[in-house]
Amino acid sequence: MNLGAHDHYGFALVALVGTFLASWALIAWMHDPRRATWLAGLDGVAPPFINIIGVLFALTLAFLANDTWSAHDRATTAVFREADSLRAIVSLTRVLPDSERLSIEGAVSDYARAAVDVEWPLLARRRHSPETSADLDRLLGRLAARSIGEAVGPAVHARLLAQAMEVREARDQRIALSQTHVNPLKWLGMAFLGFVTMLSVAAVHVTKPRAALVAILLFAAAAGPTAAIVLV
Repeated sequence: MNLGAHDHYGFALVALVGTFLASWALIAWMHDPRRATWLAGLDGVAPPFINIIGVLFALTLAFLANDTWSAHDRATTAVFREADSLRAIVSLTRVLPDSERLSIEGAVSDYARAAVDVEWPLLARRRHSPETSADLDRLLGRLAARSIGEAVGPAVHARLLAQAMEVREARDQRIALSQTHVNPLKWLGMAFLGFVTMLSVAAVHVTKPRAALVAILLFAAAAGPTAAIVLV
């Protein structure tokens, strides 16, 4: 089993469980009778104070979500661009003599097979395949041959080379995006702001344990699953 491909589920579980464990620990600490006198001395924090920290936490989580979904969309687009360019190469070379056409179609098939069967599993481990790179280089070499240019004409030949470069660019993009991992500093910062927001909720309700219990649990119910969804 490739655990590296599914580590984001583990991070999501940590975010979800950690949020509720932190809320439980904070609630238990507030309900300890030995701290009642000390907590009473903290009374007076104005409720609007929550908004300041809450906005910072919400913005941090929103930026993380935007980065994650933007990378997902760009990776999907790169895969479709790569496939469309390969299909265009096959279509543009149908006018070639059978020997050259079959040679190019074979090179396209070899690259596509290597990309799917060999490189795709490696992307989950944030690696790429030298074999796929070699197959792409062979395809580019065959398309750049003078005999191909003479057979299809300058305009079509230029288009073929452009499509081949599009394949390379799309592959480079999906490889780069596959190597984008969960940035621990960003998520630790988000977790810290989330905990500080939870503390501010507790500070506002410091003399009302039941109200604090409801407010903290509501915040945990909103923040924990949201962070887990972004990670997944």
